[in-house]
Amino acid sequence: MSTSFPGDIFGGASRGSGQGRPGGLWDAMEQFRGMFEQKVGTRMGKGDVRAAVLALLAEKPMHGYQIIQEIEDRSGGSWKPSPGSVYPTLQLLADEGLILAEESNGRKTYSLTEEGRAVADSADGSAPWETQGPRDSGRATALPKAGVELAQAVAQVGRSGSAEQVQQAVALLDETRRKLYSILAQD
Repeated sequence: MSTSFPGDIFGGASRGSGQGRPGGLWDAMEQFRGMFEQKVGTRMGKGDVRAAVLALLAEKPMHGYQIIQEIEDRSGGSWKPSPGSVYPTLQLLADEGLILAEESNGRKTYSLTEEGRAVADSADGSAPWETQGPRDSGRATALPKAGVELAQAVAQVGRSGSAEQVQQAVALLDETRRKLYSILAQD
């Protein structure tokens, strides 16, 4: 069922393309979706790749792909460094004499040198993937996903709902917003 809302906030005939008139619902929805689609929690600080590589190699020798996978696993999927950040870091650590690269079966396996072990041992003790506390983990995964799914449902009601259904959706969203703020008020 599709109800036409000419000239209203749903953008008239161009509704399906997501291009409403300026300031309309579609602009707000795009802005809302953009907030949640940003890769929250996937970028770490500049020295974090280095610290992570040293922490992992202190445990056992690994090749680059193993390092990437291990960081992703240990961070619960919230951080997966790119090969473009891991391999240059490995090269830099090798140039500094902190790691050695041994080629075997067409793969380079990296291990710490004595100097590298001393640097890894002198680190503050917490690996970069451990710095994200439990309070932050929902921000990086479940909450943004739920926000995007909500935005999609709101857009669907806006595209195909009747005027009464749109009013019901607005009332539900207002109630949900109040309940979300009440969650924060419980702290």
